[in-house]
Amino acid sequence: MISPKLLLTHPGGAHKDEFLACCVLLARHAVPVERREPSAADLDDPAVCVLDAGLRHEPALNNFDHHQLPRELAPTCALSLVLQHLGLYADAREFCEWLETAEWFDCRGPVDTARWLGVERFALARLNSPVDLTVLRRFAQASRLEPGQPLWEVMRMVGEDILGHVTLSRARLDQLARQVVLWRLEIGSAPAVVVFVPRGDGDADEAVSGLDRYIERQAWARDVVGSVYPDRRAGGYGLGRFRDNPRLDFTRIADEPDVHFAHARGFVAKTSASDVGRLQALVVAAGRV
Repeated sequence: MISPKLLLTHPGGAHKDEFLACCVLLARHAVPVERREPSAADLDDPAVCVLDAGLRHEPALNNFDHHQLPRELAPTCALSLVLQHLGLYADAREFCEWLETAEWFDCRGPVDTARWLGVERFALARLNSPVDLTVLRRFAQASRLEPGQPLWEVMRMVGEDILGHVTLSRARLDQLARQVVLWRLEIGSAPAVVVFVPRGDGDADEAVSGLDRYIERQAWARDVVGSVYPDRRAGGYGLGRFRDNPRLDFTRIADEPDVHFAHARGFVAKTSASDVGRLQALVVAAGRV
């Protein structure tokens, strides 16, 4: 992407798609933001990144508008176009559950979005956040925002968090793909699958937070009953039920000498054990029919 010297979007009412498109770009380019109609010169100048205005989608010129796109196209907003150009769209759709809803809301409006979500229209209003409302209203009132101004700095933080979440989530899934081992055990007198994440370096241990998503992505969710993963707080390993599967009850191993915590509801336990055979034995002992 040619580094812009200015982000430009439309005046008037502000919407989440152009606001977030600006946020994402500010995380990479510390430039001012203006809210006015673009001129022909703006649209022809790649140093001016035009977002959600101008009726032109020309990434080579840093123009990212969706309003001229065919109506039958899947919901695609200014944020979608920016993420596509940055090569992050597929990962953003996978890791940012809110993105598809934002696309629908901007392109199809609240009635069709509510129908698509399978909820009544009034349910959308009940999910409105005063944070969203205030930030978008203040953005709509601004004609120019520059580095150092409070709203500009907040926008950059939002963009940094979006990009950070997407890239970190991808890194965690890739790390899990290199680490995860499937255990096929007899639990409660029946076969079951347990996902084991061996202890690695610090970064690898952080990947555990993406384990549920990784299991779903591998289409293992129907077979997996639990997981064993590095305990980042106390060393050793954590043992957990996968999606509260009733076939495991970790209160059954609460009195084992190497188990230092077992939740009273039985969904998680912590052990100082690190030997694979011992960890498997603890999981089997926690099993019930």
